[in-house]
Amino acid sequence: MKTRLTRSFRGRLFVAFLIGSLVPLLLCSAMLLQIFRLRMTENAAAEVRESMDHALNALDTAVEGFVRAAEQLSGDEVVFQALETGSGETTQVYSRLFTATAGLRDYARFDLYDREGIWRYSTLNAPSQRQLPTNWGILGQANREEGLTFVASEDVTNTAVPLLRGGMLLRSPQGETVGYLVISLYQADLRQLLDGTYGSQNDLILLSQYWRPVYCAQPSLAASLAPVLRQQLLLGEALDKISEEFSYQVALQSSTGLYLVLRHPRVFNHDTMALLYTVSASCALVCVLISVLMSLKLSRQMFRPVQRLHTAIGEVVQNNLDVQVPLDRNDELGELAQRFNGMVVALKRNQEELVKNQKELNEAQIRMLQAQLNPHFLCNTLDTMKWISKINQVPQVAVMSTDLADILRFCISPEEFVPLRREVEILERYIEIQKIRLSSAFTFTTHILPELEECLVPKMILQPIVENAILHGLEGVEQGTIRVIARREDEDRISLVVEDNGRGLPPEMAGPYANRDRERSRGHLGLYNVDTILRKYYGEGFGLWLDCGAQGRGAVVRATLPLRWEEETEC
Repeated sequence: MKTRLTRSFRGRLFVAFLIGSLVPLLLCSAMLLQIFRLRMTENAAAEVRESMDHALNALDTAVEGFVRAAEQLSGDEVVFQALETGSGETTQVYSRLFTATAGLRDYARFDLYDREGIWRYSTLNAPSQRQLPTNWGILGQANREEGLTFVASEDVTNTAVPLLRGGMLLRSPQGETVGYLVISLYQADLRQLLDGTYGSQNDLILLSQYWRPVYCAQPSLAASLAPVLRQQLLLGEALDKISEEFSYQVALQSSTGLYLVLRHPRVFNHDTMALLYTVSASCALVCVLISVLMSLKLSRQMFRPVQRLHTAIGEVVQNNLDVQVPLDRNDELGELAQRFNGMVVALKRNQEELVKNQKELNEAQIRMLQAQLNPHFLCNTLDTMKWISKINQVPQVAVMSTDLADILRFCISPEEFVPLRREVEILERYIEIQKIRLSSAFTFTTHILPELEECLVPKMILQPIVENAILHGLEGVEQGTIRVIARREDEDRISLVVEDNGRGLPPEMAGPYANRDRERSRGHLGLYNVDTILRKYYGEGFGLWLDCGAQGRGAVVRATLPLRWEEETEC
């Protein structure tokens, strides 16, 4: 499936768009989910700290009230006298007791005991146990410690006894013990004191300094959870490992020595995380579907112009050069389509030009073949003429026959390119014939560098130029001279120059050979054929160049062509 998608350009576009849209989306979704979790966790932790602070503040406020009440009673002479003598104005004592405990009696019971531990006064009904031991329990604790001290009950499930007791020793101004103040908090009192301070979804457990349960709104929960908490504490492990559903916050209330353990539901428990992942997966699936649809649409939109170009290229491969790509875009793809249309038009024009050039080359070759006049028959006839002239002692006829036979054999040979040395040899045969015809009316010389003798040139390229010089340049000129020079222009090109001292050239013929039209080249058909052959073989950068000789006398015809050797294609 992956290979099929990435094999085509459209498939790669689709995959690129899909990855480009999904990767940032999924990364952002994952980051947002993580930020959401962290944010919710931080908010929950802040709420837990706030609830714990409220619970601690409630206990601190109550303890501060207890301390103020104890200090107020410990400095009251009426209370001292009543406790010390066992007599006194009861109304006044109760008045002092109720005044000192105003605002505290809603969640605590206050009792006054004499030095023997016998109950004397109370803010409620008389207790069932009217005398307390002074050497242990709450009174013993008050005797051993200064100030207000607290003792926790060991049975959290017994609602008939105080869960938390505070005691303080009352002394006379002389420092003698006169009695005790005992503060009792029952389960109902602690509930009234702490309810609403730690949140409705949380559970608050009070533990003694030995991590034994003191209070919980659900006594059974405290009884079952306290051993587990104590075990985790002894093992030195975090309390959060107790349960996956709840986490725990612990704080110490220093005045009472109680540990407050706040149990609160985790923000992201198993069910919440399952729901969150389900919702996230559903959203991700919807995003994937949207990304797939958008990627398909974008890839189709991007691929349509490419597909048009692909189809048009297929038509061009089938040689249909009339095809055109619609121009309906103003972007880079529209510019590409416009350039493709221009390329097809240029290709069609070049093809037509190529056909035309090939036709002209074929016509030139046909003309050359027609000029051969059945060369095999002529060669045999010329050989017969040579032997007859030798028998009859006519050497000029023998020489002309031999030279003409060599020229004809050279013309009908299958090679299109020959060494420059061989081309010059055939040219010398032609010169011998012309000298016999014209009775040596001109001189002929060649200047060929030895290093260029094996250079390959088109066959019969010099003879038409020299013939044009003899027939047109030297006409009516005595002591005519023709010189052929082969020289190297640069590393890649050579020039074959034919010079004469004849009548020269008309000014309109100087420069690159201008008479490219065959009809306008009548009388100079040889130059036309040579120039055409050079351009057809080597391109428009090559051909004939015509110029006047030194001091305006004679003509110079230069043929420029690439430097090639027999052993290699091009040098």
